[in-house]
Amino acid sequence: MLYLIGLGLADETDITVKGLHAVKKAHRVYLEAYTSILLVGKERLEAFYKRPILVADREMVESNDETILSGAKTEDVAFLVVGDPFGATTHSDLVLRARQLRIPTQIIHNASVMSAVGATGLQLYNFGQTVSMVFFTDTWKPSSFYDRVKENRQIGLHTLMLLDIKVKEQSEENLARGRKIYEPPRFMSAAQCAAQMLEIEEERGEGAYAPDSLAVAVARLGASDQRMAAGTLMQVSGIDLGAPLHSLVLLGKAHDLEREYISEFAINRDVFDRAWSVQFAGKQ
Repeated sequence: MLYLIGLGLADETDITVKGLHAVKKAHRVYLEAYTSILLVGKERLEAFYKRPILVADREMVESNDETILSGAKTEDVAFLVVGDPFGATTHSDLVLRARQLRIPTQIIHNASVMSAVGATGLQLYNFGQTVSMVFFTDTWKPSSFYDRVKENRQIGLHTLMLLDIKVKEQSEENLARGRKIYEPPRFMSAAQCAAQMLEIEEERGEGAYAPDSLAVAVARLGASDQRMAAGTLMQVSGIDLGAPLHSLVLLGKAHDLEREYISEFAINRDVFDRAWSVQFAGKQ
């Protein structure tokens, strides 16, 4: 049996009872370590689960999946995923490959950013398409996210922005030369996401949002030191919410109940109230 087990958002104790039971009886335990990260290291997981854990990077999962699936017809293999197992399409692909090999699978769900973002006070059924923001380079600044944000805003829906992480990535030079040398991990901040959004709006000028559009920045969602900050994109582009992981929500149409909740996170209450009055007053 191949078990895909959601770990939740923060630390080793977020695993469900059902998930922990599956981990303890598995012959091998893998931790997927490239679509997201927990806020604690592998050693904490091993101590709590009382099992050794093998780290599964992108290359193993997407190109050498036979390493994970080997023997899963006759023994239990656990594949641990931060958040929920189906939070990334690559995990659906792993299940499909297991089915092709007639390996039975079981999914054990857990909380993910897609549901826990409700902690912002913004109502989940008012969210539209979720989009990703990647690190820009001097020569590559993809703006496909912009069209999805624009579509959401046109029908009054909030947009959850999932921010880029770089784990075990190679530089262009090392990749071209075939050298297995990896760059230090990088995690995009909400401030950098907001700055890149403003850069693309200035470039495209289609009015999907503006410097005074309201957003909620989220850091370490689900952890004991979780932080949120509500303000304009310009304000968010200048804040420091500390350690990763971060995400950002751009507001669509909002109502007074949401205002009452997110105003507690306002970077500057006067600026927040003015921006809200301009964008939402009389539009509920």
